Amino acid sequence: MAFWRATADAVLVAAKVQPKSRRPGLHGRMPAPDGERLRIAVAEAAEDGRANRAACALLARALDLPASAVTVASGAASRDKSLRVAGDPAGIAARLEAL
Repeated sequence: MAFWRATADAVLVAAKVQPKSRRPGLHGRMPAPDGERLRIAVAEAAEDGRANRAACALLARALDLPASAVTVASGAASRDKSLRVAGDPAGIAARLEAL
């Protein structure tokens, strides 16, 4: 099962976010009980939403989208998150598969 799912006007990305990482960046896919997840490591701590904002900005940069296009859809207080990427689902899906 893919780590992303298309909706009418966006794509939902299942992600595992690692705050306070020494190696920030996208680190590929990882298996999970409910399907794959995209591994995202950020240098920011998980305080006051800083790690969430950093994860959203990192994914937006990787997809060549504005930072405002990526938001946390669910899991704001968890490492397992669903990130909503607004835009054309077909174009976003192609970019996600290239990661």
